[in-house]
Amino acid sequence: MAEKSKQSVDAESVSERAQHFLKVLIERYIRDGEPVGSRTLARESGLDLSPATIRNVMSDLEEMGLVISPHTSAGRIPTVSGYRMFVDTLVTLKPPGSDEVMMLMQELRGESRSNQIVESASQILSGLTHMAGVVMIPRRERIIFRHIEFLPLSENRVLTILVTSEGDVHNRIIKTRKAFSQQQLQQAANLLNKHYTGRGLKEMRSKLVAEMEETRDSMNQVMARALEMAEQVIESTGEDGDFVMTGQTNLMDFNELAQMDLLRSLFNSFSQKRELLHLLDESMRAEGVQIFIGEESGYQPLDHCSLITSPYKIDNEVAGVLGVIGPTRMAYDRVIPIVDVTARLLGAALKPR
Repeated sequence: MAEKSKQSVDAESVSERAQHFLKVLIERYIRDGEPVGSRTLARESGLDLSPATIRNVMSDLEEMGLVISPHTSAGRIPTVSGYRMFVDTLVTLKPPGSDEVMMLMQELRGESRSNQIVESASQILSGLTHMAGVVMIPRRERIIFRHIEFLPLSENRVLTILVTSEGDVHNRIIKTRKAFSQQQLQQAANLLNKHYTGRGLKEMRSKLVAEMEETRDSMNQVMARALEMAEQVIESTGEDGDFVMTGQTNLMDFNELAQMDLLRSLFNSFSQKRELLHLLDESMRAEGVQIFIGEESGYQPLDHCSLITSPYKIDNEVAGVLGVIGPTRMAYDRVIPIVDVTARLLGAALKPR
């Protein structure tokens, strides 16, 4: 799980009774979205304690920074530190049932192309959680090259048509250092198609460089052109589709996110992508499910949100990451297992058949 925030409290310093009340309070707040009072806690805790005793425990939790009392209510709500203790030590996870897992498998396996599978995974995450589902496309270096064509346009621009082993077609316009004729572009495409089919894009570039260093014959110019094209194709592939997101508008259904300035900031951050991609990249380098609660993400537009992510693997190599974005008041017990299971199923669905 994600690294604990600097504000987090060591669970060992909190009594079992206080932890129990914190768990009951958070579960009730997640369910209803209303501050939780002492009477409600007395009724739901299952413990025969006086209201005064419960108020004392709540005061202790408030002093530790695990709950706060909003000005408008006598009840209390969890803080980021309270949520952090909850997800690290108190939450009781509820994995999806076997029927639900089977349905997920069928939906992902029903698609044939990788971009369709990724889109389906994002829709599944959004549909099951009623929040925003986000899935990074598989890493560019994992894209296996099958065929390429180059067509000259005006002003040193070239249209590249790249077909991958999955059957996906990527059309990109690249800008070259000088103008190339149709014949020169055809030579470069022929070279790549003849010698590099079946290789990953990154491997294709490395092999081209190595072979250019080994040979000094007339093919060098053709190889140099092919290398220039290949480098730009590698850089541009996936540039406008680093991740797929669906269900953003679901976030409008949560009162705590429904303020227009909050929504505008959130949706702007989704469209700009860069900072969110950085968070997803960080998650790719970590093992298992990662949870960023509120300001733990270090990214201001997500201060009122939680992001739950998990990397997915193809042939035991991390190829990308997927996750769910929603309010800090989310059903962690359900969402964490859904993200975990979907990551495993996505990796299996993307494995070459």
